[in-house]
Amino acid sequence: MEPAPERPQETPALTEAAAQLLSLIGPEELERCLFAETLEVVAAGGQRGDQAGGQWWAAARRAPYERAGEPVRTCLLVQAGSRSRQDGVPCSSTLKAYVTPQLETLEQEEQERLELRAHPTERRTHMVSHQHGMIVTKTLQEGEAEPQSWSFSYSRAGLQGLLLEGASLLLLRVLARQRAVPPSLIFPAIDTEGHLCTSSYRALGIQQQAVGSAEVEVFVIERAVHTSTSISTVWHSSFLPSGRLAQRVQVGCSTLVLLQDESVLGKTGGVEPQPPFPKQSLDWEEDIQLYSWFLDRKEELQVSHAAYVQQHPELWALLADFLQALLLQQPCDPVSFAAQFFAPFARQQPTGTPFTSAGAAIPLPSPSPHHPLANGE
Repeated sequence: MEPAPERPQETPALTEAAAQLLSLIGPEELERCLFAETLEVVAAGGQRGDQAGGQWWAAARRAPYERAGEPVRTCLLVQAGSRSRQDGVPCSSTLKAYVTPQLETLEQEEQERLELRAHPTERRTHMVSHQHGMIVTKTLQEGEAEPQSWSFSYSRAGLQGLLLEGASLLLLRVLARQRAVPPSLIFPAIDTEGHLCTSSYRALGIQQQAVGSAEVEVFVIERAVHTSTSISTVWHSSFLPSGRLAQRVQVGCSTLVLLQDESVLGKTGGVEPQPPFPKQSLDWEEDIQLYSWFLDRKEELQVSHAAYVQQHPELWALLADFLQALLLQQPCDPVSFAAQFFAPFARQQPTGTPFTSAGAAIPLPSPSPHHPLANGE
């Protein structure tokens, strides 16, 4: 595999305030930010509807990070996802990032999917750090077409203080608990196209917000990603004193993420013991976190199965022989036929039939002398 070409880069500035903040974040502060939360996706007017309804979730916890040839490291696993509708079209996104206690990203993958019936589109961005910098791989899958993929890299010299999406989620929780944002807080970042850019943070003050039937004080933080084309994407996030998100709005977007569960107001953040709950039926396809785990597991199995088949090319010949014999003989009991066909491959012959449907033995008749297979044709 050829090394990923290195992109020309103008190193974004890490401000002194940002560098100092990173050095002051301790393990205890991060520990209080390790929790899961789920919010509703609603129309910007505050009314939930079929055209916009959905869920947004985020979770952070400690987890081992393993890479081939390197010792296992204990780091922070940040995951987030959403499912909603855009103009009536189902869409979803997922984020998975391994982050060090210093908020350095070891590996991160983002996925966005627009589920158009005739032309579903999926975009993936995978970033992994190494001793010389970071490799970014972008993949685009449109409909049934072959996926397009391209990679490039950045040198470590230009990535000091780099803050990616997963690390940014943790930083926002830390700032929300402190209820203060240092002035001139600017970090290097990477935008959705994989280009180096900057992300800035500033406090918008304390406001009142309704959570269910309760009125609470929230601390509002503005985060903006500034690209090289002078186009900025801005989010306003409102936080409870515990660091839990109460509302997030992307400026100019028709939907927002909103907390509607009042029971969250009593939580203090961090890892909390879970009270016993009665079992509830779950629709895993509608549950954002379960659906994300399903997609991760499905991808792992597909890769594992494909690798096994590639390592054992004799499988194709074996299956082809069986199907050919099955279609030629067309037995009344295919299960018994299969048991006898594969019996010679067994190391130990079973004393009885392993299939309850198997009755009398079905011989495997040889092709007639006039059949082309009998002559090796």
